[in-house]
Amino acid sequence: MENLPVEVIGNILSHLESARDVVIASSTCKKWREAWRCHLHTLSFNSCDWPIYHELSSNSLEILITQTIFQTKALRCLTISMDDVHEFSAASVIAWLMYTRDTLRRLHFYVRTPPMFNIIEKCGRQKLEVLALGRNFITRVEPSYQKFPCLKSLSLSFVSISELDLCLLLAACPRLETLSMVSPVIASSDSQASMEISSSSLKEFSVESFGLDKFVLEADLLEHLHLKDCTFEVFELIGKGTLKVLKVDDVSVIHLDIGENADNLEFVDISNFTIMWPKFYHMISKASKLRRLRLWGVVFEDDDEVVDLETISVCFPQLSHLSLSYDLRDGVLNYGLQGLSLLVNVAVLELGWTSINDLFATWVAGLLERCPNLTKLIIYGFVSEVKIHEECQILAKFTEFIIELGRKYMHVKIEFEYE
Repeated sequence: MENLPVEVIGNILSHLESARDVVIASSTCKKWREAWRCHLHTLSFNSCDWPIYHELSSNSLEILITQTIFQTKALRCLTISMDDVHEFSAASVIAWLMYTRDTLRRLHFYVRTPPMFNIIEKCGRQKLEVLALGRNFITRVEPSYQKFPCLKSLSLSFVSISELDLCLLLAACPRLETLSMVSPVIASSDSQASMEISSSSLKEFSVESFGLDKFVLEADLLEHLHLKDCTFEVFELIGKGTLKVLKVDDVSVIHLDIGENADNLEFVDISNFTIMWPKFYHMISKASKLRRLRLWGVVFEDDDEVVDLETISVCFPQLSHLSLSYDLRDGVLNYGLQGLSLLVNVAVLELGWTSINDLFATWVAGLLERCPNLTKLIIYGFVSEVKIHEECQILAKFTEFIIELGRKYMHVKIEFEYE
């Protein structure tokens, strides 16, 4: 250990991340204290790491964080995440940001601050590449002054910001590639509760726990779109056909429009979602390059709508990973075994149920026959704590059936995930 360069020790301490652990480790010897001061590049103050954080007042925490940060000289990644009990003063936050502004590249700041304090003002014109904010207020964005020339990733969680300031903020980030929003509080002057944002550089966009009448996203280079726990009447994506990943989870939307962006789709993941299959099918049917398809907990708006494997096989010939949840309604299976086409490229098959019956085993066997080059099968199931005798019998029969199936398809690795 004595022969380790001080820079290497600084790298080791940085992998600890937790400020408390780093401070304790740095007391090992003089050389480690030097590494802490001059070569530490990652530091994290997280209320989940140390219970004592919860017992300290906000003022005491500010002093502790200030004393710790001011002993370092080369911080590149700083995380400060505290529970809702604490609120930090503007003066302390400004001091931390000013002290680290020449070296800091990644800032994760999840702490309540006074409403009149605009943290964006103090982050602008720095060399930040990643900025994640939580429980803050963003107002009066001035793109001519508050520029983020190096910022590639922006995350806003429980942040209050107006539609205009959000648009101005995106305009101030010419190299932004990733935008994530969780429960944003958006103030809009539009009585129709609609919002339109655009970015010429954005590649990934995700939004969670948010609702509007109309949301329009214009992003010519977008590759990854993720909507989760959202409510929209209309969601529209305007792009140039670069979309590769589409994820929709627990979303209520009357009209989902991705325009002409389906041609290059490689992964579609739809879960806990009610859809009109003809519209959705028309939207993704051009995705001949699709390699991964997940339809989980999907409800079809029309009771007569079903999706058979023949349709999936013909439309998505390059499919290599298929995930389907078992849904039997009125004796009709959503993902039936009609047709003769094989899923020749499918190597991984994920199948699941929420309510099992005898037909589930037959369905599994039928799917295996349609996937001649399968290497891995994963069964997801829900097992209730209290089961009647009939349910136990069904589960026992299914277990026996899978054992027999494993003997027939010895080249397929079978895994189980129960909850």
